[in-house]
Amino acid sequence: MSGQDAPKGPMSGQDAPAEEPRSRVSVARWAADLAMGGRFAVTGGRESWARTIMTAVGVGLGVALLLLASSVPNMYQQRNERGDARSSFTPSGEVKPGADTLRLANAGTTFRDQDITGEVMAPDGDGTPPVPPGIDRIPAAGEMWVSPALKKLLESDEGKLLRDRFPYRTIGVIGDSGLSGPSDLAYYAGISQKAFGHVNSSYHIDHWGLTKQKDADEPLDPALLLLIIVGCVVLLLPVLIFIATAARFGGERRDRRLAALRLVGADTHMTRRIAAGESLFGSLFGLAVGAGLFLLAREIIGSIEVWDISFFTSDIVPSAPLALVIAAAVPASAVMVTLIALRGIAIEPLGVVRNAKPKRRRLWWRLLLPLLGLALLLPLAGGFGAGSGGGGDMKAYQAAAGAVLLLIGITALLPWVVEAVVERFGGRGSVPWQLATRRLQLSSGTASRAVSGITVAVAGAIALQMLFASVGAQDREDTGQDPNRAQLIANVPVSDGDQARDAFARYRATKGVRDLLGVTEDYVSDVRHSKDDPTSVPEEAITVADCPTLREVVRITSCKNGDVFLIDSQDYYGEGKGFVKPGAKVNLAYRDDGTPDLRKKKLWTIPGSATKVKPRQDPVGGERTGIFATPGAFDVADLPGPEAAAMIRLDPKVPDGVEYVRNTSMALSPAMDVMQLSSTSQSDEFQVIRKALFIGATATLLLIGASMIVTTLEQLRERKRLLSVLVAFGTRRTTLSWSVLWQTAVPVVLGLALSIAGGLALGVMLLKMVGQPLAVDWSGLGTMTGIGGGVILLVTLVSLPPLWRMMRPEGLRTE
Repeated sequence: MSGQDAPKGPMSGQDAPAEEPRSRVSVARWAADLAMGGRFAVTGGRESWARTIMTAVGVGLGVALLLLASSVPNMYQQRNERGDARSSFTPSGEVKPGADTLRLANAGTTFRDQDITGEVMAPDGDGTPPVPPGIDRIPAAGEMWVSPALKKLLESDEGKLLRDRFPYRTIGVIGDSGLSGPSDLAYYAGISQKAFGHVNSSYHIDHWGLTKQKDADEPLDPALLLLIIVGCVVLLLPVLIFIATAARFGGERRDRRLAALRLVGADTHMTRRIAAGESLFGSLFGLAVGAGLFLLAREIIGSIEVWDISFFTSDIVPSAPLALVIAAAVPASAVMVTLIALRGIAIEPLGVVRNAKPKRRRLWWRLLLPLLGLALLLPLAGGFGAGSGGGGDMKAYQAAAGAVLLLIGITALLPWVVEAVVERFGGRGSVPWQLATRRLQLSSGTASRAVSGITVAVAGAIALQMLFASVGAQDREDTGQDPNRAQLIANVPVSDGDQARDAFARYRATKGVRDLLGVTEDYVSDVRHSKDDPTSVPEEAITVADCPTLREVVRITSCKNGDVFLIDSQDYYGEGKGFVKPGAKVNLAYRDDGTPDLRKKKLWTIPGSATKVKPRQDPVGGERTGIFATPGAFDVADLPGPEAAAMIRLDPKVPDGVEYVRNTSMALSPAMDVMQLSSTSQSDEFQVIRKALFIGATATLLLIGASMIVTTLEQLRERKRLLSVLVAFGTRRTTLSWSVLWQTAVPVVLGLALSIAGGLALGVMLLKMVGQPLAVDWSGLGTMTGIGGGVILLVTLVSLPPLWRMMRPEGLRTE
């Protein structure tokens, strides 16, 4: 029976309408049919509600992540604006102290890998100095304001050791306007003007807030820009694919209902629009579910910290234009996907033609997509980021479009590959294998759609891993520091040599310090020059330290207290005037402005026994020249303005040795922290981008896992009666469980194979674009492939309990 043979039905009260021509249908007719589909979604009984809820949950998960992604620009903008508002950066010498200015020094520190930002301050006069954001008055000497997170840490048992670092009385909590995020560890402390004498560097401000200059923002490195572009594509594309998959839930059961509509008089086009109306209602319901999940996630995100990044709940607001696009695109895509899915199905009054041999999937357009992607990426090889302005923007769009086409092409190839492979499976093998392969042969498209999201995610992740490994290697710089010789360095502010000796003694007495290399430095000048121009007088450094320390900074074979060693910069580097010689006189007197005092000279004669040596790179990575004297040969008390540096070796048996050293440092100076030595370093930009992408990847993997659970449960619900029939005929539970596992495993293996091939291709193109050497991160490739397989295994395990509940003969009952 064809559509023209349909009998009269109650839908119109008259003869069934003729098949609509492929001409334009009125908007009112579309709206009526879509509305009818929506009514069927809510009035079609328990099965219709089950399908609608599954669709809503699937769409809602994707919408929630899209709303979070659209909130990211506002989240980081709010963080940056608050950070700029509390910035005290002022060009050196720009602000002179006055009645309304504030003297500041950076007093940041670290506690067990947690960075704590801080400022010590004191008013310069009796006026009204600028007050930092988040507090209502400048703390007096001995007082401090703390962030809520720091207050909680100081009051906890974990913060007992940290409390000794802050000899201040807490007078209040910093408000949100003075913090980047709720997890910020920050404080403002007041000290006296006299205490600034023990601070290495301080400055004055007359306002808070960063004044941006036109040339302040430097362009982002092309490789890092490419990481951001590809990362966004990889994170969001699986979400869009899953939303499209969720719109097709319940396809087989829905098609049988549509056949009933054909029987009562609806034509083919009308049934498709009614089906689209069902999907439209499910997607609109999904928008509401997604908004609810977004609000729930918003509260959760506001209370957690991920990789040292946190946001206030008020920051997590979607961009209005992007939110409107999501609200319009999701329902529109649900209608479009449904109409496209029904084009290849013959819905007749007596049923849906599902069991006939389907038309073989075409390969040419599936190959065209990745080829177009490669065609867009190839011209960018070796030149990404070159140029500026509109050209740079066009290259970014071109790179994003190429990556999208390549990844979508991998997804489009997956159904063809699965179909081509499963149709070659014969009737051999165990019963579970035969059940699985036969099911795949009958409906391979459903299985392919279930794993398409993980295929895209793994392919993109492999490409990102390759780019990360290469960019990270190039971005990583050798600092020259040797943490095996010393683990910490502290530059101690001192006003004379006696203070330097006292500081070194206090460090040596600190718990956890095994040894210390103490270096006291100053400058000496040549005495053989005119008094008229002191700025042109040659200078050399003088370093005073004991013999074990001197062995770490110069190459000496023997040393005893009283020895002096020389490295003239002219002899070694070809610079200077060569006045550092055995028996030569040098001037120790300096003015307050740091220039040699040639009128009130303070002479010291280099011993004739002084030995010329060569420099050695110290643990910090620097090389020194000048005079190197032991305490027996030179009294550090004679240095007018020395600088003291303590290179500290820790006892590995003391777990918190570095924290005890930091406590000692803060006791010596309220604005001093120690630096941990590391052989390599990476730019802050790379670290921020890596953290942001890992946060997004975590959210995407959670979505993929949740979406696959929803998809698998929907497939099991569709096959509930078939499972009941098998159980009624005596099929064992383990047989069906293994068949479900095989049905999942075959598309997954094929999908992961495509992911590896596509990910390697995209990764190679990305490396060529930024001019990095070709390299495969095999460990990253194995990790991402394993994660993809692990997600599938987890989904299969979660789906077993519902499967067992459905394997009952009672499932044959119907109404």
